[in-house]
Amino acid sequence: MTPAIRRAVGEAKRIVVKIGSSSITDAAGRIDMPQLNALTDAIAAARASGREVIVVSSGAMAAGLDPLGMHRRPRDLATRQAAASVGQGLLLARYTSLFAAHGLTVGQVLLTVEDISRQTSYANAQRTFLRLLELGAIPVVNENDTVATNELRFGDNDRLAALVAHVVSADVLFLLSDVEALYTDHPSRPGACKITDVPEVEDLVVDTSRGGSAVGTGGMATKLEAAKIATHAGVTTVLASARSVGEALAGEPVGTLFRASGRRRSRKMLWLAYASQVRGALTLDAGAVRAVVERGASLLPAGVTGFEGDFQAGDPVRLDGPDGGLVGHGLVNYDATDVPSMLGRSTRALVAERGEGFDRELVHRDSLILRKKFRA
Repeated sequence: MTPAIRRAVGEAKRIVVKIGSSSITDAAGRIDMPQLNALTDAIAAARASGREVIVVSSGAMAAGLDPLGMHRRPRDLATRQAAASVGQGLLLARYTSLFAAHGLTVGQVLLTVEDISRQTSYANAQRTFLRLLELGAIPVVNENDTVATNELRFGDNDRLAALVAHVVSADVLFLLSDVEALYTDHPSRPGACKITDVPEVEDLVVDTSRGGSAVGTGGMATKLEAAKIATHAGVTTVLASARSVGEALAGEPVGTLFRASGRRRSRKMLWLAYASQVRGALTLDAGAVRAVVERGASLLPAGVTGFEGDFQAGDPVRLDGPDGGLVGHGLVNYDATDVPSMLGRSTRALVAERGEGFDRELVHRDSLILRKKFRA
């Protein structure tokens, strides 16, 4: 089965390619032009074969270190943002020049968590991506480091790339870095074995305790989290060394292949599962948990014992069981101010007392996604 999946990887129409900082900068933090040139050549070849490509590129902060006289990654947020501000322009200029040599145009897309977590801005980002692809451009994506805060960050571009992959309904996500593949342990340790095929990322037992490079933010743990998000959204994922980019894009047996393990759902459901920022929580009794999990029922007020948050109708909320465990996420149909008088009551009683507007479910089954399905 794996060779067939690899062939499909090599023929995938729409792909997202994530490039790590360590793959395009040298030890001093300067942009490594030979390596960046090799990467853009491989991506341009993929475009020439008729494939649509979105590039998620780290390296802005690393590229800004040398011009600012810095020799290592800053620890404080303000200095990191200053370095990213300087480096982002340098990085995009290099991409623009290298892709232009192939007759290709790039479009810069800078995203923050809020751009993805709010449904309206998520939809706007989606439209921008799809229009850029229609126009034949290559979107070059990065987190907007100059305005992001510690509290509102993707944390690393691996997760950002996985979210972009489901925003654009990509066929394959490529996670390229200085890491050759996934191993059972750190490659430097005796007995570490290379893993070439992962049918289900949840079943992995590996050591991801070591962090990323000196210029990057992501280690193996972030790559596995990205693979989980992507594969559960129906996106096959390949982890490989950036130096094997041509082979990886061609579907050759390099790196580690993570098989798509979830059926491709609607973009709204994917947003709800992985990208939305919950505005509150509803606590379900045991009967309501069984109803939504086992019978696929909507959540009714009668099965809710408590709530928290200041949400409005249409906002994402967390659904918790009586023990506090996560049951799922859903889009609530009422404002938080309406909920106290609804707890534990039947819709029939609510309609009799408050009118026809209260015959709705708290969360409709079509706007609800369960933990066992998205495994968040």
